Amino acid sequence: QVQLVESGGGSVQTGGSLRLSCTVSGYTVSKYCLSWFRQAPGKEREGVALKYTVGSTQYADSVNGRFTISQDNAKNTFYLHMNDLRPEDTAMYYCAIGRPCDLEITTRNYWGQGTQVTVSS
Repeated sequence: QVQLVESGGGSVQTGGSLRLSCTVSGYTVSKYCLSWFRQAPGKEREGVALKYTVGSTQYADSVNGRFTISQDNAKNTFYLHMNDLRPEDTAMYYCAIGRPCDLEITTRNYWGQGTQVTVSS
């Protein structure tokens, strides 16, 4: 059984940083596409960051240069490092694994439960 457990959300002020974690069981993170999505109230879910199996990454324009996706294969965990947070980053953040490996497509094989990130001005 595949399970993704997220942690690390919270409330920060503008300019602050957070690190989200997604620990995976039943699935080897090194072998598959890793993704982070977010959904703000009243908005559609959007892709934020993606890491291909070959190691390359892709980011949404709105977070490029501020967010970084990484993984720790020994812990079977991947992360979203978020710096210089802004109020518009406020959303529920979801980790996901599997296909399709496309930041524009918001379907994946498996999802985390979501963790709230709130950025105040």
